[in-house]
Amino acid sequence: MRNAESERAALEVTDAFMRAFNARDMRAHFDTFNFPHVRIASGRVRVFQTREELEANPERYGSREVEAGWARSRWDAREVIHAGDDKVHLAVQFTRYGAEGRPLNTYFAVYVVTRVDGCWGIQARSSFAP
Repeated sequence: MRNAESERAALEVTDAFMRAFNARDMRAHFDTFNFPHVRIASGRVRVFQTREELEANPERYGSREVEAGWARSRWDAREVIHAGDDKVHLAVQFTRYGAEGRPLNTYFAVYVVTRVDGCWGIQARSSFAP
């Protein structure tokens, strides 16, 4: 299943997600989410019903240091698995880098990007990242 418009929107929102994350702008980062938002990582499933719940509990999101020595992250690959009118599944790979520009770790994940009330956002992520 493919939909060029939806695929383009999913890539745009994941670009904005990464830009905001690297800028440590959590307000803009959360702007890229749709709710409820689900994150599966580090052996846990975290569900945030609303943005307000997420903002009130940043420690549940994992807003402490991302990874020792982390300075920025970069997409290595984003492959569309499926794309319908209102939902896109992406297989992604990203690398986290230290301040000196050396890679710290590379991770694989699946992102589900949805259109809710006309707004594209990341609804769920399952990754092998901490």
